[in-house]
Amino acid sequence: MNKPLASRYSRFISSEEQQIYDHLLERVELETPSELIERIRLLFIEGSGYPDRQIAHALEKILNTEKVEEDFHFIINRCCYILINRWHTLPNRKTAIYELLQLLDKLTEKTLSNYNHSRRLIRLQKLMQNFAKSEEYLALKRFAEVLCQSSGSNYRHLSSQPLRTLIPRYPYLYSHCLLSDYSSYEHKQMIRHIQTQKQRKFELDLSRYSAHQIRRLEVAKISLETAKKIKSPLDNPTLLNNRELFTALKQFVGKVEGSETYRDQAQRFLTYSSSTQSFRAFKQDFYEYLNPTSFGSSYSKRQFSDKLYKQLKMTIPHSEDEPFNEFLLLRTCSQMLNFLVVESPQRPNHFVFIDLIGNVGPTYTVGLLLKIVLICRQVKPYLEKRFSILFNHYESSPQDGVQWLVKVLENLNIALTTNFGRADLSFIH
Repeated sequence: MNKPLASRYSRFISSEEQQIYDHLLERVELETPSELIERIRLLFIEGSGYPDRQIAHALEKILNTEKVEEDFHFIINRCCYILINRWHTLPNRKTAIYELLQLLDKLTEKTLSNYNHSRRLIRLQKLMQNFAKSEEYLALKRFAEVLCQSSGSNYRHLSSQPLRTLIPRYPYLYSHCLLSDYSSYEHKQMIRHIQTQKQRKFELDLSRYSAHQIRRLEVAKISLETAKKIKSPLDNPTLLNNRELFTALKQFVGKVEGSETYRDQAQRFLTYSSSTQSFRAFKQDFYEYLNPTSFGSSYSKRQFSDKLYKQLKMTIPHSEDEPFNEFLLLRTCSQMLNFLVVESPQRPNHFVFIDLIGNVGPTYTVGLLLKIVLICRQVKPYLEKRFSILFNHYESSPQDGVQWLVKVLENLNIALTTNFGRADLSFIH
């Protein structure tokens, strides 16, 4: 039995529901994508004319259950994934994924007349329209972008496209943007596999491109004409220009303050804080660690310092006299990420984040977040979750309308890759 497993929740799968899944698992091995899309149209959209009466009857029973409003999203979502998980392994069938989504997109435009259709069909139509507006469907569309865009896609000429089309570029968002609590075990494994592949490719491309550009710079010191003749083996793997890219690399890999890298600073802070007696004392040290002199502006010295101090003062105030421990470190770092980026999908306010970017730019902003993650690596998934909230919030916006977020996402990709990935970029100083 190929039942979807839940990570945090479990839901009862009726025999009728399983009957539909088994039916599609059988058909997907035997029929063409166009035939399968027609099956989806007849069964779930038209609600009549389906060639297999047993399956049509199974759906009829599901529509008559009390929990259909609650369960239907997961049922149609699972049916779509059964088809897509098979199609994506066949290059000549990837266009079928877009065709399936186009069929579902049209649901928001279609209405049924109460006079011309039965209550059952009207109910089915309403359930399908609700699915087309659901978070499950948005995750499905993001997944389609990851599967269908080629590795050589030229994102630089797609600035009028929705932000959602950039999701393939950011593997660190996959776990949060492409999965739900009810995602099947097989789907989770597939996402992890794709995530690993995409991450390794970016690491390799970034390392090769950076090494090549540095070589050109070294040659240019001797002969500018010779340097111009050296062709790059690949394009810039980021959406940053060369100046922005190397500013980011120097920030996240090189010396940032004096002779220390971010990693050096984090290690020194951890060593020092290990002997901290109280949580109050740790918060004071943490304030000094995060309050960057590298900002070098009145914003850092006044506005940001004040906000940071007040936020730390309000962080777990009832524990200030307790001995400092790893649990308090984890709580403090996660709450600081809430404050600096965004708290939750229900409260997507990110004024502090916008203010930071506007005053110190995306690279320094990401550097500040990196400092937090380097002293508490357990909050790395938590940071990625904060950015998935922002990504989902703006995913329908044109890319050129949210360039500030694109720049941050690119910088974060570089920061996480250089500090948590396998790429060796120690040649950058």
